[in-house]
Amino acid sequence: MSAAATVGLRAPRPAYALFVLPFVALYALLLLWPLAKGVWISFHDHDLLSNDSFWVGLGNYRELLDDEVFHQVIWNTIRFVAISTPIFVILSLMLALALNRPGKLATLLRATFFCASVFSVTLITLVWKLALMPERGLIAQFFHALGLPDLPLLTSDNLALLTVALVTVWWIIGLPMILFLSALQQIPSDIYEAAALDNTPRWRVLTHITLPSLKRAIVLVALIEIIRQFQVFPQIMLMTNGGPNNTTRPIVQFIYEQAFMQLSLGYATAASQVLLAIMLVGVSTQLWLERDKGGQR
Repeated sequence: MSAAATVGLRAPRPAYALFVLPFVALYALLLLWPLAKGVWISFHDHDLLSNDSFWVGLGNYRELLDDEVFHQVIWNTIRFVAISTPIFVILSLMLALALNRPGKLATLLRATFFCASVFSVTLITLVWKLALMPERGLIAQFFHALGLPDLPLLTSDNLALLTVALVTVWWIIGLPMILFLSALQQIPSDIYEAAALDNTPRWRVLTHITLPSLKRAIVLVALIEIIRQFQVFPQIMLMTNGGPNNTTRPIVQFIYEQAFMQLSLGYATAASQVLLAIMLVGVSTQLWLERDKGGQR
């Protein structure tokens, strides 16, 4: 190939930008513009009812710093993420390991776990509210049969958030399980055959072959669940409405109430920017910890 042809291949051409222009345009329209608009609105006192808007600068953020309810909903959301995310990762990995085998029973169980995640949140919360009813619910009847006292699972300050987290795990455990199953099926079978020829114990196969091969999948599932659980809202809204005593109200419900019940769009948008910052910090910390572990190895 001549030098002129090589230079021609390496030289950038403006026409190449036409291939990525539709994606860049949609990315800017659907993501960058709403993000910038949200930041701009957060610096205003914007009333949805009258559509009046006044510049307040950092006034909304200063008000959030002094709002004890906002402090509580942040703490509730962080607790919910801290409870649910490890359960999602560990339980979905265990299910994937148990069901990663041929056979009709394994296929049926995989379909059963995944089907629950496609049900609507209204249906899930209705079923579980009936099951968790005091005295007459299925859970209460089970406790009575064992001679145990009835637990106020949705009305206790200490148990309500944990109960909703467990219901959420039961509801959408299918997606992370499928992700782990996909990652397990990507591991070459030759490695397991070699381990079997060496009579390697199953525990060593799990800890030295399977789990290291699933490192990327574990990080992916953890990041997905951190992002999803920080945005928790509908199941809490329908099961406890943020109670009892504001112990289960998440930050998304706070944003919804400020925007559409108090009609204070600027204040709600400022709270949403704080949520975005917290999510970025959580995801960045997770990525940094995984990179640091990889560097130590």
